This record gives sequence, structure tokens and C-alpha cells, in this order.
Amino acid sequence: MIRYSSIFIILFFSISLQAQNSSSFFSLTDQFLKTHVKNGAVDYETIYADPRALNDILHLASTLSISKDAESYKAFWINAYNLFVIKGVIDNYPLKSPLDKAGFFDKVSYNIAGKNVTLNTIENKLLRAVFNDARLHFVLVCGAKGCPPLIPTAYLPDILEQQLQKQTELAINGTSFIKVNSKNKRVEGSEILKWYKDDFVKKGQSEIDFLNQFRTEKISTKFKLTYSSYNWTLNSQSKK
Repeated sequence: MIRYSSIFIILFFSISLQAQNSSSFFSLTDQFLKTHVKNGAVDYETIYADPRALNDILHLASTLSISKDAESYKAFWINAYNLFVIKGVIDNYPLKSPLDKAGFFDKVSYNIAGKNVTLNTIENKLLRAVFNDARLHFVLVCGAKGCPPLIPTAYLPDILEQQLQKQTELAINGTSFIKVNSKNKRVEGSEILKWYKDDFVKKGQSEIDFLNQFRTEKISTKFKLTYSSYNWTLNSQSKK
């Protein structure tokens, strides 16, 4: 009986420690983003000068066991992706674009939650392959101005659904992700709609059908969809 009680106590404290560490990851990420992100742009210069806060968060991320709870799992990997994009930029700073570093998305690997993964692994295997949710494309930020903007807060399990919905609606009702020309009956969309088309045309819907789920002003399904060239310029804060 004593032996089983000891095992229970060890297990209890192990679970409690993991929960505490996971909570610390989200709170530290939130603090870091509030400090270094403004209007969707990142203060890479300041982070590069003193990367300790970023490195501490990523070291913590490497030690975590990820909860199987869907919202916790999803929130963790969204934040991890966005943080490791920043890490990739800092490791090769200064850059004009993440594409300046060969293999930025598909070759450079990072140690996260006991896994060695690339950014593409996080996006495609740990998120897109697990969740049938195209809204992920509006919260994963690739370090370029063509990406959806990075928000100055962490994605949190308790409010993740609201955050996903808000960022998707902001993008689709704004003028950066899509531009609607009613006079010419055309819609010019981000190349994200082309690269990940299968995510947006589930159950026989068109890309415009998908957009209309989140649009305040609906787009005619008869409009022609074209794609704008992606802006791969680094999403860096201007120091001017």
C-alpha cells in the first residue's frame, strides 16, 4: 500500500509540474509577444540584441509533454510555430525575407516537446493533418508581410475558438488577404488560397463559398478569383 501511495504521489506531482510548465509557456509567450509585436510587425532588432527571453521560452517548450486536449494541443503548436519562425529569423539575422535562408521552412529543425520538427512539419503534419480547420492559415505567421498579421498576444486554449474566428474574419473582411472589385466582377486573393486550395474547398464548396462564411458583405459566386503575388518581405518593425 505504501509503495502504491508513493507511485501515486510521484505521478500527481509529475502531472502538476507539467500543467504548471504548460501554463508558464503560454504566459511567457503572451508576455514576449506583447513586448515585441506591434501592428503585426516584429521587433527583430531588439530580440536579436537580447534573445534570452525567446530562448527561455523555447527551452521550456522543448521539455513539455503536450496535452491531448484538442484546444491545448492546437494552441501550443500554433504558438510554437510562430515563435520558431522568429527564432529562425534571429538565428540568421539580418534577413530581408525568410526565404533568404535556404530550408527555412522544410530543412531547419527544432527540438519541441520531445520532437525534432521543421516548421513545415508543425504546419502540415501536427496541425493541418490533425484538424480539418482552414482557419489555421490565418494564425500561422511565416515571418513575411504577405502572411496574416502576428497578434501581440499568445493563442490560449480557453479562448482559442474565439481567436481563430476573429483573426479569420479580420483577414477576410480586410483588404490585405483579398481585394474585391465589384465593377470588374473579380476577387484577387492571397496565394495562400491557391497553395492550400484543398483546405478551402471541402465538401464541394468553392474558395468564394469559404470566404463568404466569414464575410460581412458577401461576394458573388460568379466573380472570377485570381491570386496576387505573395509578399515575402520580412514582417519587421520599421526603425525609421
